[in-house]
Amino acid sequence: MNNSESETRVPMVANSRRKFLCGVAAAGAGLAWIDAESAPPKAEHRSSPTESPIELVRRFCAAWSNDASTAELAAFFTDNALYHNMMMDPMNGKDAIAKNFAEFIRPGAPGIESLKLHIVNIAASGPIVLTERVDYFKTAKKSWELPVMGIFETREGKINAWRDYFDLGQFTSRMG
Repeated sequence: MNNSESETRVPMVANSRRKFLCGVAAAGAGLAWIDAESAPPKAEHRSSPTESPIELVRRFCAAWSNDASTAELAAFFTDNALYHNMMMDPMNGKDAIAKNFAEFIRPGAPGIESLKLHIVNIAASGPIVLTERVDYFKTAKKSWELPVMGIFETREGKINAWRDYFDLGQFTSRMG
């Protein structure tokens, strides 16, 4: 994996004066943005009142990379969230999303042993976060990478929708 990561920050309109002032204070204190490699341990999935949508998505991607459990991953979502790999049927609700993660990725058919999400670029406009990623898959027989464009919609410190765009032919040929 390439450890270099670029970040594009799109100015966000503050929802409140307090949130704006907390953000300014954090920036003035020299606090760094969280990246996938320096995110909190996988058990730390609580958001703070001042956590930005970008920070939430970074923690979620880091949880994948740290082999978080299905329950830990599902905890990032609202109860009525949507998860949609655009070439497949969407999943509605946290329980359906957790079931998909458990059957497909943690591990299960088709046998993916691990999945690491590497953020190449990230940008946000209000509660919407765009990620350009390279997802690294590992099965018992091989490893491969897949370029992915992800869109996350956040609400009240949780992911309310996650849509991924990728080349399904590339994915299935590499799964082979």
